[in-house]
Amino acid sequence: MSEKNRDGKRTARERLAVEREKQKAAERRRRTLIVAASVVCVLGLATVVGVLAANHGKDSGSSKAGPVVAPSGATGKDSLAIQVGRDSAKPTLTVWEDFRCPACQAFETAYRPTLHELTDSGQLKVQYHLVTLIDGNLGGTGSKRAANAAACAQDAGKFRDFHDVLYENQPKETDDAYASNAKLIELAGKVSGLDTPAFQKCVNSGAHDSWVMKSAAAFQAGGFTGTPTVLFDGKNIYADQTMTPAKLKQLVQAANKG
Repeated sequence: MSEKNRDGKRTARERLAVEREKQKAAERRRRTLIVAASVVCVLGLATVVGVLAANHGKDSGSSKAGPVVAPSGATGKDSLAIQVGRDSAKPTLTVWEDFRCPACQAFETAYRPTLHELTDSGQLKVQYHLVTLIDGNLGGTGSKRAANAAACAQDAGKFRDFHDVLYENQPKETDDAYASNAKLIELAGKVSGLDTPAFQKCVNSGAHDSWVMKSAAAFQAGGFTGTPTVLFDGKNIYADQTMTPAKLKQLVQAANKG
């Protein structure tokens, strides 16, 4: 073999080795980002208690909370859950979430098509509980404002669509963009028929703020320390690192057969 051929093969091998290292580095960065997103949405229990105590009974621009007004059709204990799916569905998925939480967004992105399929076909009902963990972690009111707006969307029968829009347009966790009612109303324009005077009034008045804070207090009382917390018939499946949308679908199908 000529020296020229040997050099050519060595150069090709070197290029392949460099490319493999690039791919490995990209995968390491991807795993790091996933872990980082999950860590951001975790708060120590003692801090949760302090944050909830500090925020409970407060509203933006007000030192007094209004009455607890649950959104239309709210269900579960103290009417703190917003349900997507039919009552007749046998299994229940319970999701505690924060619209500012990047790990919640990651969960939604991965599982949304499967959840839509299972709820639309009547195989599963999902009960969403809205909390304000990131407001406590990083300051601001975006979690609370977004949760109130989502409850207002529930009043209009548009919760799921607006829920999806909020995650599709989620700002960086350090950007409290959802603290702006105007921003939330602008995003409502992406949901057909949602941006109405009634919706705008509900958002701007903080009609469901006290309900949101009651839900946040229930999150703390339940001993949960991170979002998303995802329970399938009471069992924490988000903590199961082997869980996938396909595996969740199998669990739902098995529950419906049982």
